Amino acid sequence: MRAIRSLQNLSDVIRMKAALLPDRGVVKVAGDGTRKFLNGLVTADLAKAAPGHARFAALLAPQGKIIVDFIATEAEPSEGGGFFLDCPRVLAPTLVERLNFYKLRAKVIAEDLSEILGVMAVWDDAPDRARSQPQGRSKTNWACYPDPRLPQLGARVMLPPHLAAQAAADLGAALVEAGDHEMHRIALGIPRGGMDFSYGNAFPHETDMDQLSGLDLDKGCFVGQEVVSRIAHRGTARTRVVPVIFDGPPPEVGLPVTAGDKNVGLMGSGLNGRGLAALRLDRIEEALASGLPLAAGGIKIAPVKPAWATFPFPGEGKPSENL
Repeated sequence: MRAIRSLQNLSDVIRMKAALLPDRGVVKVAGDGTRKFLNGLVTADLAKAAPGHARFAALLAPQGKIIVDFIATEAEPSEGGGFFLDCPRVLAPTLVERLNFYKLRAKVIAEDLSEILGVMAVWDDAPDRARSQPQGRSKTNWACYPDPRLPQLGARVMLPPHLAAQAAADLGAALVEAGDHEMHRIALGIPRGGMDFSYGNAFPHETDMDQLSGLDLDKGCFVGQEVVSRIAHRGTARTRVVPVIFDGPPPEVGLPVTAGDKNVGLMGSGLNGRGLAALRLDRIEEALASGLPLAAGGIKIAPVKPAWATFPFPGEGKPSENL
C-alpha cells in the first residue's frame, strides 16, 4: 500500500477543512478487464487512472446526455483491484443498473457500497490557493485522491462515515459541516448535478465537463461519443453552467433567468452572494449588448467568468470580474 504523502508542516494544515458529504455514494466495479470495460463506456480515459490518481467521468445516454457523473479511482491490488466510483448517492443504484446492463459477457461485478462507504472532502480554506494534495492511503487505511476537476477543490477520502472525525484529524484538518464545502464549491464555480443541471437533460459541455478534465475525446469510443464529439467540433454548446453574483439572498434553484421578457436560463445553487446558473451564452451576449439586466425571481444577477474557463464568454473584450 502506498502511504499518504506527508503535509509539509503545521502551517500548511491550519487552514485545512474536511467535511463528510452525505449526498455522495460509492459504487465498486471489479473483475477481469474492469478498466477496459469501463473505458469503453465512460467519457474519461481510465487508462490514466491509478490508485490515488482519480479521473472525473460520466456515463452518458446514447443521445449524449449525462446519466450520472462520478470520480473514478482505482482500487489497490490488495482490495481486489477494480475501481471505486465516487458518485451522487441517489444515483448509485442507477449507475449499478446501467453498468450491469452493458456488461454482457464481461466478467465484472458492479455493487453499491453506499451503506458502508462514504466520501469526505478535504480542502484549503483559501479558494484561490492550490496545494499539493494528499493521496494514496491514510493512516486510517482509507483511500485518498486529489479531486481531478480542479486543484483548489482539494482531495477526497473514501471511508466508513463513522471514521470521518478520525480521518480528518489524521490529515490535520478541522471537521466541518457539509455546507462549508458547498460554499467552497460554489465560490470556485463548480457545477453540481441535481442542483445546477438536471441528470438526463444536459450534455457534458453544458456542465463544463470539458473544462474540468471530464472529457477525453481522443481515447476511443464511449457511449454517446458521436453526439459529444459533434458538439465539440462544431462549438455548439450554447448553454453553459457559469458562476453568477448577486446581492442579498440567493434566488431559488430552478427559477427562470430572464433578460427583459426573454428566458435566458435557469438558476442553480447559490450562497453568500455567489451562485451558478445554466445560461444561454448567446442570449446573454445579446442582453449585454442591449443593456438588459439579468434577473431570477426578481433578484438581479450578473454572470462572471471563472478563472479555469477557456470557452468564449459574454462581454469578453470589456473589463469584467473573474473568479
